[in-house]
Amino acid sequence: MDVINSFAQLLRPYLSEIAISLVACTLVIAGNDINRIVRGVLRGHNFVLRTLAFVLINAFGYGLLIVHLSPFLARQLATLNSNWLVSVVCGSFLVIGVWAQRNRQV
Repeated sequence: MDVINSFAQLLRPYLSEIAISLVACTLVIAGNDINRIVRGVLRGHNFVLRTLAFVLINAFGYGLLIVHLSPFLARQLATLNSNWLVSVVCGSFLVIGVWAQRNRQV
């Protein structure tokens, strides 16, 4: 338990960076699916509309998600006790890694 508590104390100052990386990794893996859905919806529309939608979704949509979702996630992580914090952070990265492997992103 002392090792877990020590590790959790090492993580706590970096919760905002951990939250950003969790959100960013999730968006990287989900981005292909999101873009494929948008392409399907916009298929047959004019080039300018498709390009504008692509730029808005990728530049602003993903950016806004990272900017607004990361602080929320960091606050939620900060409320966890040491045992849960280490478990959730390590488990989340493990799940994202398995998801990336299954989507052939790795």
